[in-house]
Amino acid sequence: MLRPNTFALTALLAALTAIGPLSTDMYLPSLPDIARALAAPTAQVQLTLSAYLIGFAVGQIVYGPIADRHGRKPVLLAALGLYTAATVICALSTSIEMLIGARALQALGGSGCIMVARAIVRDLYSGNRAGRELSVMGSVMALAPVIAPLAGGVLQTAFGWRSVFIALIVVGTAGVAVIWLLLPETLKQRANEPVSPASMLRSYGIVARNPAFLAYMGIATGSYAGLFAWISGASFVLQNLYGLTPLNFGIAFSLSTVGYLIGTNAAARLVMRLGLDRTIGFGCCALAAGGLGMSAAIAIGLTSAFALVVPMAVYLAGLGMVLPQSIAGGMTPFPERAGAASALFGFVQQSIAAICGATVGVLLGHNAWPVAGAIAFMGVATLLLWIVTRGIRARAVKHS
Repeated sequence: MLRPNTFALTALLAALTAIGPLSTDMYLPSLPDIARALAAPTAQVQLTLSAYLIGFAVGQIVYGPIADRHGRKPVLLAALGLYTAATVICALSTSIEMLIGARALQALGGSGCIMVARAIVRDLYSGNRAGRELSVMGSVMALAPVIAPLAGGVLQTAFGWRSVFIALIVVGTAGVAVIWLLLPETLKQRANEPVSPASMLRSYGIVARNPAFLAYMGIATGSYAGLFAWISGASFVLQNLYGLTPLNFGIAFSLSTVGYLIGTNAAARLVMRLGLDRTIGFGCCALAAGGLGMSAAIAIGLTSAFALVVPMAVYLAGLGMVLPQSIAGGMTPFPERAGAASALFGFVQQSIAAICGATVGVLLGHNAWPVAGAIAFMGVATLLLWIVTRGIRARAVKHS
């Protein structure tokens, strides 16, 4: 069995959180081909991404209280099993409607993985130590969005879009085996109340009334929505407007995600010295700089794909500093409700990301402004939110 404070456990938890990036980023190079193969318009193909985000959000709300009551491991096994079965349906889809539905079901399974992984971190750690653990997990997990679009581009070029989902089936099956054999149960004190709609609402109500939790959740949500503006529009913008091939798109997208790897590594080193709040502040500055830099590149008429990729790398470096620390800060007050706190955090974060991604998809046309405008807005808004809520978060730290 894997033990706390070991890299092996951290790597497994990181792999669980990587289910989301793998499921979105790996198939991005295939979106134009899916549109052609299934005779679907761009906006409808974008719904395969939005459906995944919505399913990912809704699933977490269901899993949270169940994991607090029945334990982390059984919920995780059930979620990953559902994910794998739904991915089989994705690979066999014969219409865009079937693929959209299968993606939503796939997300319902995948959402349990990230929710339970965060709850396990809170079971074992708190405060700055939890922030460091989540940053180290983020550093490992950051390899997923670097590798995923490259692998997806290769699979798309060699075998077509269905091969991407076949690869994810292999990942899901391997995950079930590893969790079954190696992951210990980390929940020490189970919730006393049986799981019911009333008990779930009470649990979420307690979490949602905490002002510091709301502040951290708002910061994480704004920064994360900018990421999904990029994910939603990058494939069509860089391939259809900037002329990149699927493989070259995969390379360009991977280069942008290197920024996230840099950010999480920097945060893992800084958070124990600077604390959660100052680390988040540096990240928020990078978010705003990246978003405004992308908008400036489009405004002055730069035509290279790297005019978008480089500012996005800066934005993602900020995200790598902001997201793990915000999660740690938001969950620290709730050791007895880590599942519920993780679930509510993820639900709001994913729901806003889904709305942002869908909006960008609808607005996409003959230029990159919908993508750049959304990223700039989210970056600046997140920085402003960090500034105006500093007092709320500081008071929470004093009373913790």
